[in-house]
Amino acid sequence: MGVDRVPPAGSAGRVRAVYPGSFDPFTPGHLDVVGRARALFDEVVVLVAVNGSKHPGLDEEQRAADVRAGLPAGWTSVTVAAWRGLTAEYCLRHGAGVIVRGVRNTSDFQAECRLAAMNRSLGVPTVFLPAQPELAAMSSTAVRAFGNSPR
Repeated sequence: MGVDRVPPAGSAGRVRAVYPGSFDPFTPGHLDVVGRARALFDEVVVLVAVNGSKHPGLDEEQRAADVRAGLPAGWTSVTVAAWRGLTAEYCLRHGAGVIVRGVRNTSDFQAECRLAAMNRSLGVPTVFLPAQPELAAMSSTAVRAFGNSPR
């Protein structure tokens, strides 16, 4: 078994990472993953995606606007985009070399491994970032259930 090398994206060997999710809503856990991804990659695209198995309260453009509003102003290497389609297709079209996924527990990890295998077969490797212990219990579902805004 070989080690995947993250292919360069953009110019001069810069690596663009994509962090996809439904972000309904964008939580402090999501913000933490974006912050840690910033430290690893030259650029991070938070990709607000449409997931057919989920039924968010807002459309992807509105959720993308909420994510943008939740990012610190100084994070100039982070952009937000809305997308309908496969994450790997977005990566290939926009020169992103890696997908970033946050995992909170072993159930998340097992599900994410299946997605990572599919994305790898399409040419895009995945990097997993484990949740910080104090944020591991937080999910968008829990935030919605308790009616709390993450901001």
